[in-house]
Amino acid sequence: MDLKQINTEYKEKSAQEIIEWALSLNKRTVLTTNFGPHEAVILHAATRVKPDIEVVWVDSGYNTESTYRFAQKLIEDLKLNIKIYSPLWTKGYRDVVMNGIPDVDSELHAEFTQHLKLEPFERAFNELKPEVWLTAIRRDQTVHRQSLDIVSEDGRGILKVSPVFYWSLNQMEDYCKEHNLPIEKDYTDPTKVIGNRECGLHTVKKDK
Repeated sequence: MDLKQINTEYKEKSAQEIIEWALSLNKRTVLTTNFGPHEAVILHAATRVKPDIEVVWVDSGYNTESTYRFAQKLIEDLKLNIKIYSPLWTKGYRDVVMNGIPDVDSELHAEFTQHLKLEPFERAFNELKPEVWLTAIRRDQTVHRQSLDIVSEDGRGILKVSPVFYWSLNQMEDYCKEHNLPIEKDYTDPTKVIGNRECGLHTVKKDK
């Protein structure tokens, strides 16, 4: 598969066209979500093409009440085929052992991120065994993501497809307005602390 050619061809295509292409590969496909601010876009676009697509959500237990209500609304409104994965440690136990959320500069923060997000995410992928991974990452979100593209391959050999990769924040909000979709304004991620920091899900390196 010539990823460079595919990325050139699909750069000007709509999110729905990119999703249709990904599904036309006839490979085991999952969509991941964190129910962050504009996640309704990818969830709506994907379920318009494949209503029963498997949607993976790693629920850290640290989401705000607003985010949980946002998630429940989208699960119900879009009839999501949701697969929820949670950390092996409860929030209460982790708060005692780690004295709450470790500071981003703490030596405990990497372990915290591993427990909270990376381990349940890997568990989900080990169980569901996707060959294609639909995600809502965008180029303008972090420095690392600027090195990716609409279609890329991660270290596990999974084809990662990002239908809104070149979208601006305004485009995301316009889509939500056009389709009467909610925007979550009280989302927080304790593993990232700041929005332009990677947590590790999208930085899996290729095996040598």
